[in-house]
Order: sequence, then structure tokens, then C-alpha cells
Amino acid sequence: MRDCFENEIPYIKFKDVSFSYPGDKKKLIFQCNFSIKKPGFWMVVGKNGSGKSTLLKLINGIIKPQNGFIYSNANIGMVFQNPDHQILMPNCRSELLLNVNQNISQHETNKKIEYVLNQVGMTGFEKRPVHTLSGGQKQRLTIACALISNRNFILLDEPTALLDQTSQLKVLQTIKNLTSDLQKPLSAFWITHRYEELTYADAVAELKNGFLSGWHEPSKFQYN
Repeated sequence: MRDCFENEIPYIKFKDVSFSYPGDKKKLIFQCNFSIKKPGFWMVVGKNGSGKSTLLKLINGIIKPQNGFIYSNANIGMVFQNPDHQILMPNCRSELLLNVNQNISQHETNKKIEYVLNQVGMTGFEKRPVHTLSGGQKQRLTIACALISNRNFILLDEPTALLDQTSQLKVLQTIKNLTSDLQKPLSAFWITHRYEELTYADAVAELKNGFLSGWHEPSKFQYN
């Protein structure tokens, strides 16, 4: 069930990266330096407007840095804040099929669908219409879509912002479980402004005034 690329260690490095939007003299991201060299659950916390979403766009290559360099050998997938902006098809199977990016047999496709749904705690949901899913189930479906397309580095843009507390915890635990699987290297880069979510992370950094702090253990991190 694992392709050779999935077994590679995802790697991201920012070297003196700066970025500002046209007409804005202030650098939203300024001389940003960090690296992620091993699988894990990485969280970045920051206030609204601190540049967290811009940081994700830089990692994903949607925008290019005005200064500095970004190095990546990761196969990057994206999970947005609102899953309704991401899901296109009427049921779980058709949405997953849309994200299969390999020329494989129907038997192998069926095995992959069963596997990724199990990975996100949605076994038996293959034929479920999307409109019957809860917000948390939709988010877990978008995560399954990233997995089935062989992503090994998942960006999550405040994915619990629109969810109730029960759904928040299920999405957090899903990512925690996936990034803790030692047999399948996977990194998740999760941005949030919720301090209570940080306990799930392997490492935490703060984005403030364009700068990203160093990585800290959650228990030793102090949110300024």
C-alpha cells in the first residue's frame, strides 16, 4: 500500500525568506529561517494577520519569496480551513477517486480507498454522500484525499476553526496518529491561533512580526 516516494523523509528548509504583498511596504514574512528534516506534527501559532497563511502559501509554492530561498523535497498536500471549499464530488469514494494520481488497477484503487479511510477513522464511509458528513468528517476526508494522492507533507490552515469541540479533537487525533506512524514517514504543518491545540504537537513555533521563532517542545513553549 506504500509507494516508494511515501517512504522518503519529507524535507523543507527556509533560508532568509522574506515576502510582502504588492503595495505593502512592511514585510509580512521577514528573513524567515527554519527547517523540517524529520516526520512529525509541527505547529505554528500566531495572531490573526501575523502571516500564517502566507507562510503556507510560500511552502506550497503558490507564491514566491522576494528574498531568500526555499528548499523542498516534500510531496505537499493542503487542507483548508473550510472543507466545503475543497471537496468537489458528491460522495466519499468519488472524491477519493478524484485524488488518485496513479495509473493502477481497480483492485488496487479499492484497496487504497479502504486503507486511507481506515487511516482517518472513516471505515465504511466509502459510499456516504458528502452532504451527510459532519464538519469534522469532511476535514478527515480531505486528509484521506491527501494520503491517497501520496502526499508526505500536509499543510493544514487552521483546520479546526469551523468545528465543534468533539470534531476538533477527532481531527487533531487523526493527524497525531498519522504523524506518529514510524513505518510511514509523514509530516503535518498545522497553523493555529488556539493555544490549547499545541499539546498535540511534536514541536511548536510562533510567527510574530514576520519572524518565526525556533522550534520548542509544547511543554516548554511560551506564547507571547
